[in-house]
Amino acid sequence: MPEPSDRVVVITGAFGALGVAVARAFGETGARLSLIDVAQPSAEMQREFSGSQHLLLGGADLANEEATRRAMAATAMRYGGIDVLVNVAGGFRWEKVEGGSLDTWDALYAMNLRSAVVSCKCALPALLERGGGRIINIGAGAAAKAGSGMGPYTASKAGVQRLTEALSEELKDRNVTVNAILPGTIDTPRNRLDMPKADFSKWVAPAKIARVIVFLASEDASAITGAAIPVFGRG
Repeated sequence: MPEPSDRVVVITGAFGALGVAVARAFGETGARLSLIDVAQPSAEMQREFSGSQHLLLGGADLANEEATRRAMAATAMRYGGIDVLVNVAGGFRWEKVEGGSLDTWDALYAMNLRSAVVSCKCALPALLERGGGRIINIGAGAAAKAGSGMGPYTASKAGVQRLTEALSEELKDRNVTVNAILPGTIDTPRNRLDMPKADFSKWVAPAKIARVIVFLASEDASAITGAAIPVFGRG
């Protein structure tokens, strides 16, 4: 792996609360960042991550293979390769099976699992050309056991964990580690709005999750692959 300041780090779902925290954490190491999202970057993101060192790619449908391939190719062309892929892109909906829509299952599969599979597939050539690298996926602690209305979300996030395990086995002899983070409830503005009576102090801060991700991307974590690491805060 290159030195931290020479690494090229791709972060999908980079313009959301967790994605921004991950981008900041890697930015502190001096890494060159490719920040990809289906949304467009805010003015604040553009100010914070503008310049020749970073690439901001909005409007990228990460469930679409061709769109994702273009984003990864643009990154590899600009920086000469990819060293780290962090798949943050995803979404959440609460919906019961009774009275619910199958479209919700399809949508969460696309947002949470398909986007991770497509991103891994499209980034892999650039990772292997660099002689190896790191892939870190964002699963969910809630995927261990689904509650009422959590079926579509937990099924898709459980799939991310199985993807992580399978891909780690596929790449274990090619110097690419593949691991997953399983967050508890993340302390974001949206979650505070949706659950105003919750004890926010027990939730996990995005910056704390980001530090674990940075560790998994480091040389110190080179012996870890196929792991699913809970990061629950005090919840």
